[in-house]
Amino acid sequence: MHKDPNPAAAPTSAPLSASGPLDLDAFWMPFTASRQFKSAPRLLAKAKGMHYWTPEGRQVLDAVAGLWCVNAGHARPKIVRAIAEQAEEMDFAPGFNMAHPKSFELATKLVALAPKGLDKVFYTNSGSEAVETALKMAIAYHRARGEGQRTRLIGRERGYHGVNFGGISVGGIAGNRKTFGPMLGGVDHLRHTHDLKKNAFARGLPAHGAELAEDLERIVTLHDASTIAAVIVEPVAGSTGVLIPPKGYLERLRAICDKHGILLIFDEVITGFGRLGTPFAADYFGVTPDLMTAAKGITNGCVPMGAVFAKGAIHDVFMQGPEHVVEFPHGYTYSAHPLACAASLGTLETYADEGLLTRGAKMAPSFEHALHSLDESPHVIDVRNIGLVGAIELESVAEAPGKRAFDVFRTCFERGVLIRTTGDIIALSPPLIVEDAHIDQAISTIADVLKTVA
Repeated sequence: MHKDPNPAAAPTSAPLSASGPLDLDAFWMPFTASRQFKSAPRLLAKAKGMHYWTPEGRQVLDAVAGLWCVNAGHARPKIVRAIAEQAEEMDFAPGFNMAHPKSFELATKLVALAPKGLDKVFYTNSGSEAVETALKMAIAYHRARGEGQRTRLIGRERGYHGVNFGGISVGGIAGNRKTFGPMLGGVDHLRHTHDLKKNAFARGLPAHGAELAEDLERIVTLHDASTIAAVIVEPVAGSTGVLIPPKGYLERLRAICDKHGILLIFDEVITGFGRLGTPFAADYFGVTPDLMTAAKGITNGCVPMGAVFAKGAIHDVFMQGPEHVVEFPHGYTYSAHPLACAASLGTLETYADEGLLTRGAKMAPSFEHALHSLDESPHVIDVRNIGLVGAIELESVAEAPGKRAFDVFRTCFERGVLIRTTGDIIALSPPLIVEDAHIDQAISTIADVLKTVA
């Protein structure tokens, strides 16, 4: 059903553009070992379906959906057409005290997909901005209802919530925090749930660790519930290396938040839009948060966009006072950008046409079986999976953490498979159009490469 063009010519040695050799000096790259990259660039020039192509015409299987975002595969016709038609019709519309029709049309369709009760949508431009927005909503909500002392935010160790100061403050990845000095005040962190001793090589939800949710009670005792605005967690922690919640963990976290009047925020920037075989992870786990962030798959990665889903009861608390006054003084120049809304509408239509928001459930058994074929591979100390996301954790090289996985990443790319690494963890999250042959290619390539790395 999803066919790709044939690979073209073999690679050449020099990085090229349409106009000739590339000058790599000016671009300061994000989250990149820049000196290493510029000594041996990995360039992508074209994409279609399940594949990228390099400028030289070498085909590369995309085993990570771009960056966890291209859920429907690359260059899907309805999305491409929607963007082009919108750009021609209207390129930009201001979003402050003005709007355009597609922003309302999209919001209606998004809340129809969301878990019941999350019936309001606030648009942002990225997952990082969605997190900032949700944190501000939580604090402002408590203030609006007369509990302005509730300003404390609780994140979790090893959590990733984007790169703005609010996000890295509630986030718990040390490498993202230590470079930038003091974070926001009034933030604390739950323990993470990753327990290799008890849960290594688990298939699906780990059996052990639900009791770790009780760590929130410790924090409540330390700070007093009346000071805490919200708890934010990823249902499945993605960027830190696919940490899957133990059975019963999220349910217990929801119950503790309810007990103490604390808002629960799910960061679904990665897990949203079909990654677990359900529209959202909240559906998969049967746990509905008070606020939910989304991005990435909302537009299939084609145009930057993020969103916060909110319970109607939270929204309604703000709708007080004189009608001419801005109720929530927050937003972005590009909130509900016409091209982003058009891209999202085309994306939702593509998901619906092909049943992609639930296709992950069909492919998950094959994906799980293939992943766990690596359980006995060299250097592997854990393999874990849920839906169409998985991780292979490698033993670190002494005094060189991250090097082994990075060597696997580079060699896999040379052999025609794009993977993602974080520390010494290989993460896989293929587009939802993935077929068994693609899974087999990705896993067999990783297996072969693991035999070659030191």
